[in-house]
Amino acid sequence: MGNTHMVRSADGTDLAYERLGEGAPVVLVTGASCDRNVHEPLARLLATEFTVLNYDRRGRGESGDTLPYAVDREIEDLEALINEAGGTAAVFGSSSGAVLALHAAASGLPITRLALWEPPFTTDPDGPRRQHAYATTLTTLLGEGRRGDAVALFMGLVGIPEEMISGMRHAPMWAGMEALAPTLAYDAAVMGDGTMPADLVALVKAPTLVVHGTETGDWMGESARALAAALPHGTSHTLQGQSHDVSSDVLAPVLKEFLA
Repeated sequence: MGNTHMVRSADGTDLAYERLGEGAPVVLVTGASCDRNVHEPLARLLATEFTVLNYDRRGRGESGDTLPYAVDREIEDLEALINEAGGTAAVFGSSSGAVLALHAAASGLPITRLALWEPPFTTDPDGPRRQHAYATTLTTLLGEGRRGDAVALFMGLVGIPEEMISGMRHAPMWAGMEALAPTLAYDAAVMGDGTMPADLVALVKAPTLVVHGTETGDWMGESARALAAALPHGTSHTLQGQSHDVSSDVLAPVLKEFLA
């Protein structure tokens, strides 16, 4: 991969990023429980045609953190990356990172094109209650320093079976997930009540592509199509055979065509 660079956000937080390739700039935004490593394969594939800035969101990887947290601070972080890219850039966001990218675009950041992978807006009438209960319990667990339990709570929220979570607690990857646990609260803040914020979506001026897979669940397809319809310049695209853990090899050609 490329060399690690640092850029300073408006509140003084240093953000680590890698720059790869040459061409029009694209900034990659990760979802919950992820640092920039999760986007390395996608960054390499996009770098054949674009300048890719792949960064650690605050509190993750090599980036710093400044409390108290607010979603506006993460919008400023993305603004710092776009400035570093030359003042305008396309943005790709994954999962709750896609929702953060939507917030940033709605706030007026100079985003030329916006590509989103499965922003997890709920279509379930009971979704907001569950999201609120999750956020409340998460805050309690993190306040008590129970990072492992916070990770397990998040995994349960996204549908991983209890017995699988128990097994993962003993895996080498668990320590890294515990290190990222405080940032689960950041993504919970980004998601709000879990429903699509129609007033915010209506402010997004950039052409926007909402991509989803057929294996994530029917609800995700419904949610993606509803978001694309609500966006002023939105389109949706379905990837056959893909779940939420999408293959970069399958996703990259779709992004290249849209971002070109």
